[in-house]
Amino acid sequence: MLRWRKQDISPEEGDVRPTASKLVDDNFEGASFFSASSLSDWYVRPAMILTAFILFCGLLFNAGAGLFKWLDQPIKHLQVLGSTQYLDSNKMLSKLAINVQGASNTASILSVDIDAIQQVAQEEPWVNAVHLKRRWPHGLEIEVREQVPVAKWGEKGLLNHQGDIFWPVDKKGLEHLPLLNGPSTDTARVMKQYHSLSQFFKGSGTLMSGITLQARGAWTLLLDNNIEVELGREKILARLRRFLELYKGHLYSQAEKIERVDVRYTNGVSVKWLPVIDQVNNK
Repeated sequence: MLRWRKQDISPEEGDVRPTASKLVDDNFEGASFFSASSLSDWYVRPAMILTAFILFCGLLFNAGAGLFKWLDQPIKHLQVLGSTQYLDSNKMLSKLAINVQGASNTASILSVDIDAIQQVAQEEPWVNAVHLKRRWPHGLEIEVREQVPVAKWGEKGLLNHQGDIFWPVDKKGLEHLPLLNGPSTDTARVMKQYHSLSQFFKGSGTLMSGITLQARGAWTLLLDNNIEVELGREKILARLRRFLELYKGHLYSQAEKIERVDVRYTNGVSVKWLPVIDQVNNK
């Protein structure tokens, strides 16, 4: 009896079966191929997207730069707007034109430094506020709000309606304004006191033309006939009423001879008379 061994049986033609080791090799090669493909997709796609984004940004930047260059036209026209009574608009316009042109002698509507030009305009004492506007393609408008003087402050300054001091060189035509004096930090207080006390002079035949607040808090009035009235620091209204009664009754007829009246006394007043030569000149 013949015995057949497994290794003696040859496989039939076409009946090829992979061995266990072969299957393992094929699976390994497939795994290696899948890993390389996934790694390629991981960095190629983001790189392509980033490159496209950079190109788009470059095109957008170039387009924006071209648009800005087209819009940034040279400034050819300056105009000062606003109603002005004391401000010399032509002089201010010439000064601003020099600053707009600068060292390069050219200026463009988008590149010009609006804040710097506005600061130059505000250096003019008669300017209370200023606002600049671009008028494309070649214009720059300077809208000015002028100071409104309500009183003289000391020998050189003026007060506006907000109680701010400004210092113009030319004060012609403002002689009629009241003359106020005092610490620069008390302008509002001085203005309020002037308006309050000036009401008492209605019907007295004379008017207040100024008031001074001394450093120690004492008040001195100036009348339109140049008489000074010293009221002191206390009982201001009571002392003023006493002065007005005495002035209407006795001093009014002698006003051109009086230099100063001191009403700080309890039961009377002190009158300082002008020198005789000044009395003659006042007649």
